[in-house]
Amino acid sequence: MLDINTLKKFDSSLMHEAYDKWPQLARSAYESELNAVSFDNIDHIILVGMGGSGAVCGVLSGILSKTQIHTSVVKGYHLPNTADANTLVIVVSVSGDTVETISVLESALAKSCHVVSFSSGGKLQQICKEKNLTHFVVPQVHSPRASFPAFLYSILNALSGIIPTSQSDVAESLDALESLQKQISTANLTTTNPALSIAEWISGIPLLYYPWGLEPAATRFKNSLQENAKTHVISEDIVEATHNGIVAWEKPSSVVPILIRGSDDYTKTKALWDLLEDYFKERNIDYRVINSVEGSILSKLVCLVYLCDYISIYKSVLSEIDPSPVSSIDYFKQNKS
Repeated sequence: MLDINTLKKFDSSLMHEAYDKWPQLARSAYESELNAVSFDNIDHIILVGMGGSGAVCGVLSGILSKTQIHTSVVKGYHLPNTADANTLVIVVSVSGDTVETISVLESALAKSCHVVSFSSGGKLQQICKEKNLTHFVVPQVHSPRASFPAFLYSILNALSGIIPTSQSDVAESLDALESLQKQISTANLTTTNPALSIAEWISGIPLLYYPWGLEPAATRFKNSLQENAKTHVISEDIVEATHNGIVAWEKPSSVVPILIRGSDDYTKTKALWDLLEDYFKERNIDYRVINSVEGSILSKLVCLVYLCDYISIYKSVLSEIDPSPVSSIDYFKQNKS
């Protein structure tokens, strides 16, 4: 079982300490005094962000998927051709220097889109100041990926009139985070910690199965395992996988399946999950299930991100890997333009 001294030895930048404070960071961000903004005649919202910032956009997109608002997520250099003067582009870059995101911002201005942006500073803040665009400064917490709750709840705060999340849903999600914190934080390095138990079980290459509505959480889990534990990861939509990917299990594999299930998945999806578990049991394939909490889509997604990010940190330390350095990402940041 992992102990706090080993955790501090390999997590030399103390990423885990930032995660131990996530519920408090989230609540502080949502309760901070930000000038809420609104825009008229919006029929399309485009969320723009890469990496940890893109994970925030994914969760926001999940929330908006429950509405009648046309929504797109851009992780790259280009806006959809449908973007126009009735489009709101929400730009998120924790560093403020993400080249892809800045490229999209320039395209948004050329198309006369409405723009609101969030960063900890950087070129994004400078451009917005020069162009007189609405920009919110949110301090970075340890790293872009660890800053997730500060940015997500700051955006929900500032754009409360645009992203239709009720105060009761937000309050529910904050309470759920605090409840989950007691189970998975470093204050509970015991056999009752579900994040630590799954981290100890993971070997080989994790394969994440997820339903469509929880795709943002699965993508974040994949990215966090890649960045923190420095391991390859596969992720597949459960419905699509039964039409192709499932065949790969017909021969022995070092891949280990993890099922990310929603508490109120669609009826046919629930039946498919049960069938998949039967399939694995019949073939003696070991697997694990991660269930979402009950409640709103916000509660489901943020708690899954919180749990799965802890899994990735514990997995990295158990593998004697420091979760913080991302030298390969730094290489590309330094050499692309």
